[in-house]
Amino acid sequence: MTVLDFMGKRKLAAVFSSILLVASIVSLATQQLSLGLDFTGGTLIEVGYEQPANLNEIRGTLEAAGYDDAVAQNYGKATDVLVRLAPQEGEKESIANNIVEELNKTSSSEVTLRRVEFVGPQVGDELRDQSGIAMIVALGVMMIYILFRFHFKFSVGAVAALFHDVIITLGFFSIFHIPFDLTVLAAVLAVIGYSLNDTIVVSDRIRENFHEMRKGDAVQIINVSLSQTLGRTLITSITTLLVLVALFVFGGELIKGFSIALMVGVLIGTYSSIYVASNILLAMGICKEDFIHVEAEVVDDRP
Repeated sequence: MTVLDFMGKRKLAAVFSSILLVASIVSLATQQLSLGLDFTGGTLIEVGYEQPANLNEIRGTLEAAGYDDAVAQNYGKATDVLVRLAPQEGEKESIANNIVEELNKTSSSEVTLRRVEFVGPQVGDELRDQSGIAMIVALGVMMIYILFRFHFKFSVGAVAALFHDVIITLGFFSIFHIPFDLTVLAAVLAVIGYSLNDTIVVSDRIRENFHEMRKGDAVQIINVSLSQTLGRTLITSITTLLVLVALFVFGGELIKGFSIALMVGVLIGTYSSIYVASNILLAMGICKEDFIHVEAEVVDDRP
């Protein structure tokens, strides 16, 4: 087996991660996230077409009518369309009637209003707070699990990698102004699980090699461990990315944000399981003594 010198590039990787983290944090602090209707509140309008609706045409019509932030997607059948609008001034019924009127101007078939609902900002605030709590709880539970499963140093490295992945994924959405809704939040939570799974596989092999390898320092042992798990890591990441690319291309507007978040998360998670978690272990001085179990001596008091 060829042993690659992963840890020889650890300082360069640390600089790269620092740049990504700083850019993400600055963007989140200044531009923040482009929160979707789930978090900001707004109006939901369901309309029906006699024939399958052309979503691109509908989006163009709404944009031309001044609804730049409107989101149009199929809702059930191809003839049912759900339009989501950011908070607008005026009564929701008049807004809905105006939308239907604009759509009828450019549609070859009659457009009818099915229902209209309003999502208040208070509901959006509650969802935003609960989503933040969900991410914090998930990270805390992961740290406790790894603490009991491995070693304290492993838990610090794993949670650092998870924070690294989550912040950079959120920063990506902030920098490129991609709408952040509940589907994206679900993807971010999935990224936490994916990244943790990859980190646990690497950590388990590192622990085994600290027990089995009689020669070599911590850097050499970690390089061997990463080289042994590289094939599994790459195959898992590539197959996952193939599915996500298919979802992004053919899944429609509804899950584009979801697939983007997972694609970014898989790439960053694969990188962090190799460099971030292992880098933290070396920074904390991981060594063979951490894995020595002191056995109690049995004292025989018999004469």
